[in-house]
Amino acid sequence: MDSAKLKEQLQTEVDTAFLYESIASIQSDENLSRVLQSLAEIEKGHANHMLDKVQAIEPNYGMPLPSSRAKFQLRLGKVFGYTSIISNLSSIEKQFAINAVKNKIENGEKPSGFEHNHLNIIEAVNNNAALNVSGGLLSKFESRHKSVGGNALRAAVLGSNDGLVSNMSLVMGVAGAAVSNNTILLTGIAGLLAGAISMALGEWLSVQSSRELNQRQIDLETEELEASPEEEKKELILLYQAKGMSSDEAKKLAEKAFENPQTAIDAIIKEELGIDKEELGGSAWEAAIASFILFAIGAIIPLYPFMLLDGKNAIFLSIASGVVGLFGIGAAITLLTGKSVLFSGFRQVAFGLAAAAVTYGIGSLIGVSLAG
Repeated sequence: MDSAKLKEQLQTEVDTAFLYESIASIQSDENLSRVLQSLAEIEKGHANHMLDKVQAIEPNYGMPLPSSRAKFQLRLGKVFGYTSIISNLSSIEKQFAINAVKNKIENGEKPSGFEHNHLNIIEAVNNNAALNVSGGLLSKFESRHKSVGGNALRAAVLGSNDGLVSNMSLVMGVAGAAVSNNTILLTGIAGLLAGAISMALGEWLSVQSSRELNQRQIDLETEELEASPEEEKKELILLYQAKGMSSDEAKKLAEKAFENPQTAIDAIIKEELGIDKEELGGSAWEAAIASFILFAIGAIIPLYPFMLLDGKNAIFLSIASGVVGLFGIGAAITLLTGKSVLFSGFRQVAFGLAAAAVTYGIGSLIGVSLAG
């Protein structure tokens, strides 16, 4: 690596340590102050390590001072609150982790599992709403844990909505071309099967990939626990402190967790990786089948009238059934959003009918063109 790149990384480490230390010094909460100060000390160690690399190329190069940019950030934080600084530090830690993994892979080394620990700690600090943090320190991070029930409802609503809207648009488009009922049915069934299979495959890949990634992270942490238990314990203590525990409480809990390898790895999985071991047991096939069924239920709603009626009567019944289905889906969405049932229901109906009207119009134009 060239000298300029090393100096740039060194300056980033110095600035990061400066910001951690500066914010730590003004906190009234002792736990938070200790955690931030610990992160600052670790970053200083990284800076010293980086300085050694620079001095191997330029022996007379000294440790740089915090940059004007870092000092300006701190001044802005004093006026507008420290949310932006913590967000920036989180982004820096994330980039550090990405670079660390990338460099190890390029050098033929195995990622250690420690690369994301600082990011996990700073996110834990920000997610800890129990702390009375001065200066607006708590920044808004997306929670890595979501309600299982909420996710299931979301999947059900979106799956059935996709089936209903896509097949209603498809059926209306073909009906607009004034083709026979058999053609409409064949097209609708093909759309139902194609969409349901696609949804099922996508859900299977999503769940299976997530399970494999989580298992890979657990395997890495297990290997590192065996190789460097004290380092892992130290990081776990910091995470506990970041979540509001006193230093003594954090140490006692970490010591308790590290009494045997199984409880230690369980604590690491929960606190550092944010992985729910129970969710690892979820079946990708069950998710795929559920997704297939939900899409198919939505897709059959605008299609079944053409099994019972012909021509305009079938179209009107299809539209009416679609309106009822769309309103029901919109109403179900309010369980997630808290909006008015009428507002969400009629909004969903408007969007669905607009899509159906567009495809019906296009189908009509194509039908006239072909007939001409």
